Amino acid sequence: MQRNTELEKVKSTEKWDFIVIGGGASGLGIALDSASRGYKTLLLEGYDFAKGTSSRSTKLVHGGVRYLAAGDVALVKEALRERGRLSKNASHLFKNQNFIIPNYNFIDSVKYRIGLGLYDYLSADLSLGKTIAINKDTTMERLPTLNGTGLKNGVVYKDGQFDDSRLAINIAQTVVEQGGTVLNYAKVVELLKDAQGKINGVKFIDQLNGEEFCVKGTAVINATGVFMNDILSMDHGTDKKFVVPSQGVHLVLDKSFLPSDDALMIPKTSDGRVLFAVPWHERIVVGTTDTLMKEPSYEPVALEQEIQFILDTAGQYLTKKPTRDDVLSIFAGLRPLAAPEKSGQSTKEVSRSHKVVVSDSGLVTITGGKWTTYRQMSEDTVEEALKVHPQLAKKACVTTNLAIHGKIPAEQVDLRIIFIFMVPTFRQLKHWKPKIRNLLRRFTLVIQIRLLRWFGLCVKKWLSQWRMY
Repeated sequence: MQRNTELEKVKSTEKWDFIVIGGGASGLGIALDSASRGYKTLLLEGYDFAKGTSSRSTKLVHGGVRYLAAGDVALVKEALRERGRLSKNASHLFKNQNFIIPNYNFIDSVKYRIGLGLYDYLSADLSLGKTIAINKDTTMERLPTLNGTGLKNGVVYKDGQFDDSRLAINIAQTVVEQGGTVLNYAKVVELLKDAQGKINGVKFIDQLNGEEFCVKGTAVINATGVFMNDILSMDHGTDKKFVVPSQGVHLVLDKSFLPSDDALMIPKTSDGRVLFAVPWHERIVVGTTDTLMKEPSYEPVALEQEIQFILDTAGQYLTKKPTRDDVLSIFAGLRPLAAPEKSGQSTKEVSRSHKVVVSDSGLVTITGGKWTTYRQMSEDTVEEALKVHPQLAKKACVTTNLAIHGKIPAEQVDLRIIFIFMVPTFRQLKHWKPKIRNLLRRFTLVIQIRLLRWFGLCVKKWLSQWRMY
């Protein structure tokens, strides 16, 4: 996937079936859906792919336990179904993660067992595993730094963890493999219209050299997330806000604050939300907040009160209490939530479900949603666009079981790659400490061969899970 090659495809194509504005989860998913159906597809992103919200998530693929508590069963069922599909289509980036909810009274224990039992049931044949109850001792053993004062027991449930940035890039690569075109640093500055006021293309600027392009297309999709209002204002100059940005902040801490492979899920914070502490690359990611912001920003900055809220909440549940000085890194993202219909409505009351809106001009806009349901969002958006533009021949969606770039069965890995990785290690053998070097020399040939076979299996498995082209 070379940018120059993609740009040449833009220059040589007279008209596109689909022009997708936005290179985050929604835009990439829509481009993949349309390209894989056989439509001539162009995606334009003003900056890096997944620069904004789509690379600043909690790294979870989940049904949304708290949505279940709010009674939004349909949203949870959809998310669990899509979680299962993503675990199969992008297995190289998906991890089955255990989450533990500590219970400090027996009523909560019963409540979460029942609720998570329903969570498992809604997963149907795409379940990641059954929820189980564990006693206090086991809970403390699995979460060594958990505050045990008043602890009764714990509940373990399973959800998904993934690498959001890599998934975005892999989807972009899949779009190209399916015949689509993706171009970053291509900022849309104008919507082109015909004499009847219907959108028939866009004008964009190549931000690397300032060159302007006008491209024609049948269906134009606005998938710009928190910036969708900007594209809508190009359409009809309205000041109405269809989405509002809600800021989510995450802190990265040393793993000593939660030295476990299990994640901690705090089901109810002081403001009625949930908080996660999740293992991530030998660190712990703790979050998130849900703060309504007035305007979107390409580089959102965490508010000090958000940082302190996370530290204070985590400190209530951990014996090793994190302080401001313990924070290794901070990242903030803006969720594109459908604008509250009622004045004063809080972000936790705003629906996380997605909506597809069609303007009089034919512009199709996708709002709301989350990474977990990106595939379903994309399918719904393309289906709506096909209704708006019946001149495009109807073709069936194929993304339900479409493998994302990078997913390869372990048996297809060339074992010669293993030895390529091993050569630098053996070249450094002479620099190892004499004691270690002498110890290695005592191995018999048989043991060395067995060791190599074991190492090969490990690398083979690792490559199948994490290899990226």
